[in-house]
Amino acid sequence: MRVDLFDFELPEANIALRPAEPRDMARLLCVRPDEALADLSVRDLPSLLNPGDVLVLNDTRVIPAQLKGVRVRSEAVAHVDATLHMRTAPDRWLAFMRPGKRVAIGDRIRFGHDAEACMLGQLDATVLEKGEGGEALLAFDLSGPGLDEALHAVGHIPLPPYIASKRPDDERDRKDYQTVYAREEGAVAAPTAGLHFTPELFAALEARGIEKQFVTLHVGAGTFLPVKADDTADHKMHSEVGYVSAETATVLNAARARGNKVVAVGTTSLRLMESAAREDGTLAAWSGPTDIFITPGYRFKFVDALMTNFHLPRSTLFMLVSAFAGLERMRDVYAHAISSGYRFYSYGDSSLLFRDDR
Repeated sequence: MRVDLFDFELPEANIALRPAEPRDMARLLCVRPDEALADLSVRDLPSLLNPGDVLVLNDTRVIPAQLKGVRVRSEAVAHVDATLHMRTAPDRWLAFMRPGKRVAIGDRIRFGHDAEACMLGQLDATVLEKGEGGEALLAFDLSGPGLDEALHAVGHIPLPPYIASKRPDDERDRKDYQTVYAREEGAVAAPTAGLHFTPELFAALEARGIEKQFVTLHVGAGTFLPVKADDTADHKMHSEVGYVSAETATVLNAARARGNKVVAVGTTSLRLMESAAREDGTLAAWSGPTDIFITPGYRFKFVDALMTNFHLPRSTLFMLVSAFAGLERMRDVYAHAISSGYRFYSYGDSSLLFRDDR
């Protein structure tokens, strides 16, 4: 499909730079097939679901994956930034380098330093490979827990570009850009639909008889990459590593078998479940990388409803929601959200979409 079909104009005023306080007071736009749009609050979520329905949440935890450093090559030094996006070994990460042209295979990069003096600490790496679009494979001098500790010392929270271009990250972001249930370290971007949940909301959902299950998908920086191709067929998705346990698959299969809905909290949970779904509409235990790219025409195998924030124009995520609820419907939904003052993107408001299989 033509990528420009997924374009729309978004005023700067609709981009959220901070989350709602408290988190579950964000707005929620409910979208059901053939029904009028409903302007609600995230706190209304329990009333929109039935007892026995199951929310599926991504429990990945964001790490401080934005690194600033200097490239050292003989006597020449140059400032470079790295955004880690996928761990490939205890001491190795794939990263997007900026500017990518400043690094070459064999270069040493000293993170946590400027060209004159030590800043917060020391974390050195060697460039092992270079790929397209500024991507590089970095081998760090530290490994395993030692590397993790160093990243927390010298790294920054990797705020999305549309926030980072307007303000620097701060200590508040270390809490705000993390779900309250995050536990499995490895993401470099938050599963942002989950940012709306609070202990109070979970208590209300439990009282309603709505269950919750957790899966893990370590969200990569590739989620922010623009679609540069003119046609969706020419776009290459970056892989992300995920995990669905056998126990979770059993619970979710039982829910669908008894007629309840499986509700993905976020596109990451949805992409992982659709990667793990069998052709017969059941879910299998699953682990490994996924580069699933969902566009209109895709036939969903498992997920019945999707809670998700409002996404960028021409993005793979807007393509996904258009596949889930219909392209024309989503264009109308986004027009309504923009004119009604909904807040967009990672720290913005949310929507609850019920699948349209037509």
